[in-house]
Amino acid sequence: MKSEELRDLSDDDLRARVNELKESLFRMRFKLSLGNTDVVKQLRVSRKDLARVKTLLRERGSAAAQK
Repeated sequence: MKSEELRDLSDDDLRARVNELKESLFRMRFKLSLGNTDVVKQLRVSRKDLARVKTLLRERGSAAAQK
């Protein structure tokens, strides 16, 4: 997902997205350990998406603390 699309989501939706991505990463790592190399690109994309969501949540948290 693009960061612009993520900014439109609420905090609860973002937290749900974090949980979905963590579960997805777990499953992809498991497939990779079994020798399935088809998930390498998906794994990279999911890791970056997770970082985007966590960064956005942190930005919102620090902005709320400053107010």
